Amino acid sequence: MSDLEIVFDGGSKGNPGLGYGSFLLRDRDGFSEITRLEYGDRVTNNQAEYRTLIAAMETALAHADARGWEPGALSLTVRTDSQLVVEQVCGRWKVRHPELQPLSNQARELLGRFGRPDIRWQPRAQTVRVLGH
Repeated sequence: MSDLEIVFDGGSKGNPGLGYGSFLLRDRDGFSEITRLEYGDRVTNNQAEYRTLIAAMETALAHADARGWEPGALSLTVRTDSQLVVEQVCGRWKVRHPELQPLSNQARELLGRFGRPDIRWQPRAQTVRVLGH
């Protein structure tokens, strides 16, 4: 297991519509917590995915700080069923939508604060098994 693990998912009821997200944060010492988020109206699925990833990494950084851990020395595993987010954050796909560009940049910056980040796609069924939706 890595020092910190995040599993996240975001979406919208309608596209755009009411945005939502949830993430699991787990650490090497056994801490585990699921957080649910709401983003309001006129949010796209992809915006909700990015916002959830950003919130999850910000929470992971705050968690590390509370434990006295230096993020630059930590491994971080991130799993999601959003191939778009994974490929864009890793730089393999261009971010063409202007509203996603700042979100992608922020996600890359946060990911880069961890010493050994690993972000990968996983099948939807695995995300559902972890988050319950």
